[in-house]
Amino acid sequence: MEKTKRIFLTIALLVAAFAISAQNPVTFTVNKSEISPEELTVTFTGRIAPGWHVYSTAMPKGGPTSATMNIEACEGAEKSGELQPQGKEVNTFDKIFDMNVRYFENTATFVQKFKLKGGDYNIKGYLEYGACNDQMCMPPTPVEFAFSGKAPAKDAKDEKAEDKDTKQDGQKAEDEKNAEEEQAKADTTATLPAALAAVNDSAAVSTDGIGKGSLWKPVIKELEAFGGETTTNKSLWWIFIMGFLGGLIALFTPCVWPIIPMTVSFFLKRTKDRKKAIKDAITYGISIVVIYLTLGLLITGIFGANKLNDLATNAVFNIFFFLLLVVFALSFFGWFEIRLPSSWNNAVDNKAENTSGLLSIFLMAFTLALVSFSCTGPIIGFLLVDFATSGSITAPAVGMLGFALALALPFTLFALFPSWLKSAPKSGSWMNTIKVVLGFIELAFSLKFLSVADLAYGWGILDREVFLALWIAIFGLLGLYLIGKLRFQSDMVNGDPGPMPVPCIMLGLCSIAFAIYMLPGLWGAPCKAVSAFAPPMSTQDFNLYEKNEVRAAYTDYEEGMAAAKAQGKPVLLDFTGFGCVNCRKMEAAVWTDPEVAKILTKDYVLISLFVDDKTPLKENVEVEINGQKRTLRTVGDKWSYLQQTKFGALAQPFYVQVDSDGNPLNSAFVYKEDIPGYVKWLNKGLGK
Repeated sequence: MEKTKRIFLTIALLVAAFAISAQNPVTFTVNKSEISPEELTVTFTGRIAPGWHVYSTAMPKGGPTSATMNIEACEGAEKSGELQPQGKEVNTFDKIFDMNVRYFENTATFVQKFKLKGGDYNIKGYLEYGACNDQMCMPPTPVEFAFSGKAPAKDAKDEKAEDKDTKQDGQKAEDEKNAEEEQAKADTTATLPAALAAVNDSAAVSTDGIGKGSLWKPVIKELEAFGGETTTNKSLWWIFIMGFLGGLIALFTPCVWPIIPMTVSFFLKRTKDRKKAIKDAITYGISIVVIYLTLGLLITGIFGANKLNDLATNAVFNIFFFLLLVVFALSFFGWFEIRLPSSWNNAVDNKAENTSGLLSIFLMAFTLALVSFSCTGPIIGFLLVDFATSGSITAPAVGMLGFALALALPFTLFALFPSWLKSAPKSGSWMNTIKVVLGFIELAFSLKFLSVADLAYGWGILDREVFLALWIAIFGLLGLYLIGKLRFQSDMVNGDPGPMPVPCIMLGLCSIAFAIYMLPGLWGAPCKAVSAFAPPMSTQDFNLYEKNEVRAAYTDYEEGMAAAKAQGKPVLLDFTGFGCVNCRKMEAAVWTDPEVAKILTKDYVLISLFVDDKTPLKENVEVEINGQKRTLRTVGDKWSYLQQTKFGALAQPFYVQVDSDGNPLNSAFVYKEDIPGYVKWLNKGLGK
């Protein structure tokens, strides 16, 4: 039983990174607690989706969005002290902001204390926080609260003395706050583009027209009709195809391929009724599908999605993935073999012999799953690691469905067409070649998870050039293996296998060419083919890549749209943020490309809308989003509301092309350091 638990725990860890929708990655609950007749606390408790983090309080100037407490009404009470973060903070150096930042993963708790004056009290306000993941940032998001009640009345003498102290403290705090606001305003004016600095006076910002007029008309359906990516989550179809390809690869391993003809022959010979034999073979294939599909569903059912989500954002968990894939790679190289206890195989096999009917066939399929584990286990583990970052809780089940269908397909087809068995490839050394190639691939992808942990802890041991150097070595050695210049002990079991076949040599040349392609990346070349796997360009210590800075001419939606209509140009809306790390990455790695810069400056009217712009609106505006009321207080709130209601998106960076009337010209583009893809996307919008 203990062995069984350990096996299930190991498998559970493989599928532990299920992400929830990026549309609402952080959810907060608010509670009040009257800890004494004179004191009350308001506690904000947030659950953070896998891969996301919420920044703590008092971030340095020029850094990410801090968690702040904003009081709108405070009758019969007064704020006592500053907002206090609680829980385990991650304190690391952020190379993008060039400063130390503090944030929370999984859960975040903030506590604000209030001093009660006695009698009726009414407190209203909101917590504002910033959240980011490795690919995008949310706009500053408010969590509103309103509490009222009655506290015991105080003695008049004590209340008078307390009021005197309160006024003195309040005046001091007010002076400090005013000084900070003046300094912040001066800093902002010095650093923001001129178009944004011009509206720093709150009176200059009009709230008229929010949500009104053709420019604000929702175009969510029109945008979706273009297709493309509006989030960074992988589609379930992609996951199914990946699982199916993994199953096809598993078929050609030494643990599965030799079993196929024996199993099919068994079903055809066990009965003279061919229809029954075919029916049994199909049942056998369905049993395989059920077994692996159940694996994906069982793990979530036993451990629960929330527990798996908690593991997903843990850097230690990414280290576990790294080590696990390295172990799988070494197993495929032939250093050792991963096997389940032989007693399990014998027990299930004996049970299959002593039963009949559908149960017997199901147990035979289960025996196949156990016997082939040494080959299929690393492939399943590799796939589940990929599914873990897919963004869908159903991904493991969908991926395992694809894997099982591919694995079960030949058993059914060969039963329907037995003559095909004669033309099927015979077992041989080619199956070991497939195992070794898979070992190289798993070793390469293991570095991706070590990179995640390295970035999380700020070790700096796997910067971009180090990552590329390791990949160059891995794919270079893979190429040498495929052309026959490198051998493993497992290749020599039956003597020298001789020269490699032509297809292997051709693939080997492709692998060597891929290694050569990555070489310029050591000096800062984009290497777009590996940009999704390599660490960000900001970790590159030595970069010869020439920079061409691009800045938006407009930071106001209506103003920029009016200019576009006057110039007769299309518009590129850039929903961004001052604290958005990946916005800076796109601007540094993609917008600096000469071709991209030329298109942005000459062919489009570029409007950058900062969703964390703290410039206050002339007056607060009450709006309703998805049945929930929200108060727009700042210019950033206004642009966030525009993005959500007009385009159905919320995260940054988010790029969308529109005409001068606000109608979309193409699908949206999210964070992806893909210069050719971005150029193609820009030109497609121009073609409309």
